[in-house]
Amino acid sequence: MQVDLDGDQNLGPHSRLVMTLNDIHTPVLLERCVELLAPALEKPGAVLVDATLGMGGHSEAFLTRFPELTLVGLDRDTDALAIAGERLARFGDRVHLVHTVYDGIADALDGLGITSVDGILFDLGVSSLQLDRAERGFAYSQDAPLDMRMNQTEGITAADVIATYSEHELRNIFHKYGDEKLSARYAKAIVTNREIEPITRSGQLVHILTVATPAALSHSGHPAKRVFQALRIEVNQELSVLETAIPAALGKLALGGRIVVMSYQSLEDRIVKGFLQTGAASSAPVGLPVELEQFKPELKLLVRGAELASDEEKARNPRATPVRLRAAERIKVAA
Repeated sequence: MQVDLDGDQNLGPHSRLVMTLNDIHTPVLLERCVELLAPALEKPGAVLVDATLGMGGHSEAFLTRFPELTLVGLDRDTDALAIAGERLARFGDRVHLVHTVYDGIADALDGLGITSVDGILFDLGVSSLQLDRAERGFAYSQDAPLDMRMNQTEGITAADVIATYSEHELRNIFHKYGDEKLSARYAKAIVTNREIEPITRSGQLVHILTVATPAALSHSGHPAKRVFQALRIEVNQELSVLETAIPAALGKLALGGRIVVMSYQSLEDRIVKGFLQTGAASSAPVGLPVELEQFKPELKLLVRGAELASDEEKARNPRATPVRLRAAERIKVAA
């Protein structure tokens, strides 16, 4: 098993790792992902990229069910890579883990000498590991430092955004990435309060947002939910990364290979939908009497629209509630 963490691989006390391994959450839409990717992974020597490895739940299932499968697991979170590495160690050299953001998929595969792959899985958004560790600052329900970096080895934190962005910039990201109707009100409250004292903890921010929320809207959902989502997206540049990652992934997908992408909010899903639908459409000029080979679609969509979790899945695994799944198969070699 190759592990490239680009730095410190120490997760901390051994008990912390064991506790996490014993408390791993159910992977979202696991059986559906297996069903969709299986036709591409059943051949000898097949390669699957888990572009959002997390704690390795999906990957473990695929490695178990397809005994000749090679896995390449990508993640920007060094804690996740350490946990997944422990979980997948029994599969030996069938596993290659790489510390990278998922838009680095092409470089990761090139570094391993892999020219094309048979399956690609994206499970987007914040992971169970990140949500459940209060010290990471992703959850508005627990007081913690305002970090929110998926890769804690680099980049700005949520506290940096709160401290340095102008009122106009804060308003824009709350509206654009969180669809927050009170974005202007919240941005003004943050700027006013940061002049009194630095806002460095999630509890402080939640209090500011709660006080700024009109009483008439105080029962229409937690006031911090959309703001925290917007901050997380901004800190990790999730949408710009995704816009690079999907075409890069499709560029590595072999003929007959399949891609499955699970999104958890509409902005992500819109990006995924755009790339997959474009690939599944003819590029022939309007009015061409016969569709020439070079204009035929490169992809075939495997599900109609965005597939949602069943009621049973939602009851069993509440984190599947907002999921939108899309999938496609490469039916023509990329131009």
